Amino acid sequence: MAKSKTISAADDFFANAEAWQDEFEQLRAILLDCQLDEELKWGQACYTYQNKNIVLIHGFKEYCALLFFKGALLNDPNGILVQQSENVQSARQIRFTNAKQITRMKAALKAYVYEAIEVERAGLKVKLKKVEEYPVVEEFQKKLNSKPALKKAFEALTPGRQRGYLLYFSSAKQSKTRAERVEKCTKLILAGKGLND
Repeated sequence: MAKSKTISAADDFFANAEAWQDEFEQLRAILLDCQLDEELKWGQACYTYQNKNIVLIHGFKEYCALLFFKGALLNDPNGILVQQSENVQSARQIRFTNAKQITRMKAALKAYVYEAIEVERAGLKVKLKKVEEYPVVEEFQKKLNSKPALKKAFEALTPGRQRGYLLYFSSAKQSKTRAERVEKCTKLILAGKGLND
């Protein structure tokens, strides 16, 4: 593997990390030792192999984590990979609440990183659930049936954008809330935009 490189944007990320400074620095050292390239993506320190995303470092209020982009394909002999929610299909996290955990797990973390690199080298892909497998709430289906232009616009969206809307609509427990969400998003869909565009 080629020698890893760092860029100043990632340096800024680490310099401005207030809550998890020690933990981030330890994780950074481990990942760079695995000969990954360091970049800044989505405002996070991201580590790549031959321009393919392998893992990123991110912090939350309760914990910091390594997020493996294709974590669902990794073996998990230590039982430490976490699926963030039932809707996350590919990524998995390893979470930490203090620097001592990272020190104790250094060898295991490297093993997970090397396996993630091998998954990428082999060209393995996570089999994602198709958009058709997601439920379409009644409120949205009625709107699609009554507005052919909306149906056409929705079908023209990327699968990720379609999934985003379907998950957003179905996460509301009450019919009234689902209907309000559908109404609010109709203009976005007609404009060819995703929920977060």
